[in-house]
Amino acid sequence: MTAQSFCIHGHFYQPPRGNPFKDDELDTEAGAEPFKNLNEKATFMCYTPNASLGNFDVMSFNIGSALARWMEVNAPETYQRIIQADQRHLEQWGVGNALAQPTHHAILPLCAKRDQNLMVRWGLITFQHRFGRQAEGMWLPDLGVDLETLQVLADNGVQFTILGQAQVDGAYEGAGPYWVKLPSGGKIAVYVRDDSLSNTLAFAIRNLGGAGRWARNTLAPVRKNYGRLLLLAVEGETFGYHHPGEEHFLRWLLTYEAVAAGYEVTTLVRDLRDHAPQSEITIREDTAWNSAGQLNRWRGGLRDAFDHLANRLDDLFLVTAQSAGADAWRLRENYIRVRLGELTGEQLLAEFGPKRLSASQSASLLKLLKAQFHRQRMYTSAAFFYDDVDRAETRLAVADAVCAIQLNHQATNIDLIATFRADLEQAVSSQGGRTGADVLDEVLEWQQASV
Repeated sequence: MTAQSFCIHGHFYQPPRGNPFKDDELDTEAGAEPFKNLNEKATFMCYTPNASLGNFDVMSFNIGSALARWMEVNAPETYQRIIQADQRHLEQWGVGNALAQPTHHAILPLCAKRDQNLMVRWGLITFQHRFGRQAEGMWLPDLGVDLETLQVLADNGVQFTILGQAQVDGAYEGAGPYWVKLPSGGKIAVYVRDDSLSNTLAFAIRNLGGAGRWARNTLAPVRKNYGRLLLLAVEGETFGYHHPGEEHFLRWLLTYEAVAAGYEVTTLVRDLRDHAPQSEITIREDTAWNSAGQLNRWRGGLRDAFDHLANRLDDLFLVTAQSAGADAWRLRENYIRVRLGELTGEQLLAEFGPKRLSASQSASLLKLLKAQFHRQRMYTSAAFFYDDVDRAETRLAVADAVCAIQLNHQATNIDLIATFRADLEQAVSSQGGRTGADVLDEVLEWQQASV
């Protein structure tokens, strides 16, 4: 069968790097020169050029929550161009081309089911807030997947997601879409990216000789023995940030060269509307796009310490909420609306809390809800990606944990620092022998200096 359709999906994302003790204010970052921080650098090199060229109009994409929040304030023109690209696609094709992603970039299969559900719900609420419509698809962080995660997506109304070839069995008809059967007996649609061509684009784009040559020499021959749709899925920063100037490669490929090679350029939401899945595949559980084996690189002492802390924070939050007559989990699900500026904390409690709350109960609940936000964000995947805990990514995750601990202390008068430090002592770096407890002490000094 000849492949007739071609799609590139770009996952645009920057991890949260701001100071959580100062409302996520970004400090000067080494390596960002001549810019103040890496968000500014990536915006100048990637997001603004791609938005100016119109690349967001012709590709499938998602944008991370922390990046979108920063860009909305600090690069509003570029932010609006990205939002408007989805709106133009909706006007032209009847569907948008943006996908949602969980609010925090956590490896969902390693999270408790209630946390998975929360991050997905927060991601969908955030998408509705930014794009003004419901999301059909959702990008999974690092494509981390198991059946429970797919079930959570489907339970929240997500129609499809994206996985890699190494993560599935039975994908013999190109990118699909395919059905995956869920534990409930239901199903969810899955698109399967071409791993080899995606990785070639991501890591070797500067050696391909330009979009025209690559389309003629590689994409055109692929059509002879491929399925109906060829999907490439990569980090959006491939086009300009990781490889300066290659936003022009993307523009030429999607607006001219792929068509010259015999393809119709499409986007995933549009494709699913027109092509329902016809066959079923199975997934390889506990895999990610850069870890086709088990998800062990995200496990270990640091995660154990965070899991113990999360359980303690949840217990105290639940007890406090119940004593006030509040539905803890309903309040937590809607707290993201406060972060998005849709509601004040007081309005949140008035709409989703019990009828009567004392001033002290209200203050305690709002502190604990903010603690829950930071407790969720400490699971950002970059903190666990490396064997060395003595890294900026780990320090930021520990800083989120400290924020949660301190807010909890203010609300309940129970201090969890000592038990957290004891757990972090078991997280030993493979380089130099430093422990998570050493990182904690640095973070506490940082917090004191931020006051």
